[in-house]
Amino acid sequence: MDIETFRTYCLSKPGASEHLPFDNRTLVFKVGGKMFALCDIEDFDGANLKCDPERATELRERYSSVIPGFHMNKTHWNTVKTNGDVDFILFKELIDHSYALIVSSLPKREREKL
Repeated sequence: MDIETFRTYCLSKPGASEHLPFDNRTLVFKVGGKMFALCDIEDFDGANLKCDPERATELRERYSSVIPGFHMNKTHWNTVKTNGDVDFILFKELIDHSYALIVSSLPKREREKL
């Protein structure tokens, strides 16, 4: 997956928006004001994605390119490398999972808007 495909896919999610809150390199995707994905736009070699803790552990054990989230809560975030053993379909599924986790945590009023 390349940066443009990643960006386009993240922004295709209902209510998704992009931001540069930390610096000019770290692109953050949010829904309802909460992050569901982030990456380095100058060196796109992976992305941080939120993940259910049990699934996060399973993914790390199964795929060498899934590691604990860089600069994130290691229980709830994974870094998924683009040049590893995670294929395009799984990468998109992990983006979907991250987005769904955040949406499910939003207040009912916010979820209904999406």
